[in-house]
Amino acid sequence: MRNIVLVGFMGSGKTTVGKLLSEKTGMPLVDMDSVIEERAGKSINDIFAHEGEAHFRKLERELAMELSARQGQVISTGGGIVLNSDNIADFEKSGLVVCLLVDAETVLERLLHDTTRPLLAGDKAARILGILESRKALYGSIRHRIDTSGRPSPVPTAEEIIELYRSNNS
Repeated sequence: MRNIVLVGFMGSGKTTVGKLLSEKTGMPLVDMDSVIEERAGKSINDIFAHEGEAHFRKLERELAMELSARQGQVISTGGGIVLNSDNIADFEKSGLVVCLLVDAETVLERLLHDTTRPLLAGDKAARILGILESRKALYGSIRHRIDTSGRPSPVPTAEEIIELYRSNNS
């Protein structure tokens, strides 16, 4: 059984949709950020603050290689997973990769009170716009994309992904 891999910007719904996919498919959900935090024994904020983003990306790359060698999982990646094209290439070999797209307004609405995102420190709206713009082409290069902007419920997104998964595994 192949993997379902969710990529997309922070606040696009990867974890929420991943939980639904896990429930509906019976496959375990692996939240990459949670695994990295658990293994490092510290939050992503602390990893960024003390070891830097480059160290975090190294941990993320190692985990991407590890997870892409397994089958039958729903994988919720961190928003920056697309910064290394090897991550996406590995995930595409082991499963269906779906990018959850989201507009800046929806991200700001969803993450307005979230203080756990190191890349959004300072002017949150400006940071969201800047990062989204810089990653736009990377997210756009993912073959399967679903726009979650303004969707009041994650259920239709999960159902769409399950249909994609079935049609890609038959």
